[in-house]
Amino acid sequence: MRSIWRTLDPGLARDIGLVCLADGVVGLSYGAISVGGGLPLWVPILLSVVVFAGASQFLFVGIVAAGGSPIAAMVAGLLVNSRHVAFGLAVSDVIGGGWRRWLGSHVMTDENVAFAMGQDDLKHKRAAYWAGGLGIFVCWNIGVVAGGLAGSVITDTDVFGLDAAFPAVLLALVLPALRDRSTRTAALVGVVIALAATPFLPAGLPVLFALVGLLFYRAQKPAVEVSR
Repeated sequence: MRSIWRTLDPGLARDIGLVCLADGVVGLSYGAISVGGGLPLWVPILLSVVVFAGASQFLFVGIVAAGGSPIAAMVAGLLVNSRHVAFGLAVSDVIGGGWRRWLGSHVMTDENVAFAMGQDDLKHKRAAYWAGGLGIFVCWNIGVVAGGLAGSVITDTDVFGLDAAFPAVLLALVLPALRDRSTRTAALVGVVIALAATPFLPAGLPVLFALVGLLFYRAQKPAVEVSR
């Protein structure tokens, strides 16, 4: 693990650390919501260790807490996690073989896949993937245990702003990219479209419609070196 952090660029290590911290806060919210909703403490902890998929875990707990069937909740969680099939194909070479493939598949998240694919060579991709995956796994589970223990006290996570912590950290990470005028234009168009569609569409669809903003993005052309 020490060699992984030595391989990472300091800026990338900082970004991974921030995302791990944010995921830990979201795990705190998940643990509190689960126990506050009437589930025993061992349920969110077991799901976090064995399943380790935040969106699916939130969905499972929400359906069960609302009186839905655990089987229906499991199927819904599998559908949400189906995107990991494509992720696995994209990072197959990054994870490696043998026991690393089993462990690497288990700690696969949207975040560490994105960090890995953003690197140029295989060595740095592997370092980013494992640092992100293992870091998020540890922080998430610590957060779940802490949130579960406090679940009887924190019954409404919105009051403490726990639900807003993860989006706030992601916003901090993308702010440097907004220095580019074309990126700002695309982001602004996407925000306007999402806000306008929110009152009329089910949750989740406005964000997808915000992708229309990419039509207004123009990639910068690399400078051409002229030999004399």
